[in-house]
Amino acid sequence: MNQNTPLKDAVLLLDDGTIFRGKAAGKIGTTTGEICFNTGMTGYQEIFTDPSYSGQIMVTATVHIGNYGVSNEEVESGHMKIAGLVCKKFSVDYSRKKGDSSVGSYFENESVVGISDVDTRAIVAHIRDKGAMNAIISSETDDIELLKKQLAAVPSMEGLELSSTVSTTEGYYEGDPNSKYKVALLDLGVKRNIVRSLTNRGCYVRVFPWNTTFEEMAAWNPSGYLISNGPGDPATLTGVVAEVKKAIDADVPLFGICLGHQILAQSAGLNTYKMHSGHRGINHPVKNLITGKCEVTSQNHGFAVSPQDVEKAENVEVTHINLNDDTIEGIRIKGKKAFSVQYHPEASPGPHDSRYLFDDFVKMLG
Repeated sequence: MNQNTPLKDAVLLLDDGTIFRGKAAGKIGTTTGEICFNTGMTGYQEIFTDPSYSGQIMVTATVHIGNYGVSNEEVESGHMKIAGLVCKKFSVDYSRKKGDSSVGSYFENESVVGISDVDTRAIVAHIRDKGAMNAIISSETDDIELLKKQLAAVPSMEGLELSSTVSTTEGYYEGDPNSKYKVALLDLGVKRNIVRSLTNRGCYVRVFPWNTTFEEMAAWNPSGYLISNGPGDPATLTGVVAEVKKAIDADVPLFGICLGHQILAQSAGLNTYKMHSGHRGINHPVKNLITGKCEVTSQNHGFAVSPQDVEKAENVEVTHINLNDDTIEGIRIKGKKAFSVQYHPEASPGPHDSRYLFDDFVKMLG
C-alpha cells in the first residue's frame, strides 16, 4: 500500500445517531466499541498496544498517524488492543531509520479496522460535549440502518469486565532472580513499561494472572505487590477487590496504578464512577499534595474514585489531585503501606515527571 492507492469509503456511526464519513484505514471490515480520544502528539504505537484501551475505538487528536512508522520495540503488549482507530491522516508512507514497517501494514497484520480523512476536531468536540458512547466503524457497508442494529447490540463499558480478556493466563518472571527485592504484580492488563520500570530499579518481578488470590501471591514471599492498570469497569472486579483488601489488612507494601488505583480505593470502602469522557493524553497536570509540586502526567482512564466517598473516609488520605477538574489522582491508606495513583508514572508515552513513584515504592520495599 502507498499514498497513491485508492482508498475505500468508510463510515463512523455514533450511538446518538451522529454520522461521519471518511476513508478506510487498516483492515477492511466493521468494528465496534466505546469511542474515546487521546490528546497525545506522539506515541501512537504505545497507545494502540495499551491493554487499558481494550474494547475502545480510539480517536487521535493529533493530525498525522503513521508518519514515523512502527517499531517492534515500541509496544506495551503483544498485540494491538484498541478496537478501532479514527484519525485525520493515516500515513502509510513513513520516514525513520528505526521503523520496522508502515502503520498501514501494521493495522492489516493486526486485523484492526479504522477510518481516516474525517474531521477529528469535530469528533473530539462532540465526545467532549456529549460524553463517551459506543460507536461503529465500517468500510464494508454504508447501510446505516444495518449498522444501527449492530451498534445496538454492543454492551456499555459501564458494567463491563475486561481484565480477564487481556491478563496473562500463566504467570511469568522478569528481571534478575538474585535481586534484593521481589515484586508480585497482579496483571489486570499491565503495560510492559510498568514491569520494566520495576526491573530497572533492581526488582525481580513475578507477574500473576488477574484472578490470583492473595494467598497464592504471598506464598512466593514477595517484598511487595503492584496492582496494574487495565480496561473495563472496576466495579465488576469484586473478587480482585477482596484479594487486595487482604493485602491491605496484611500491611504489606502495595502500589496501585490506574485500574489498580481504583481497586485499592474500592478495597478501602470507596466507590468508583464512570466519567463523562475520561482522561486520555500525556499532558494532564497533577499536584502532589504531599510535596506541593506539580507534575505533567500520562493518563488513560474512563472511571474515577468518588471524591464524596474520599471526604467521608477516615482511613484514606488524598495525595494527588488533577488541576484541570480536581478529580482524585492519588491516595494512600492511613497507617498502612499502600498507595496508588490514577495516572501512569511509567509514562509510555509521556513525560517522566512521575517516575519517582517507582522509587518511592522500592524504598518502601526496604
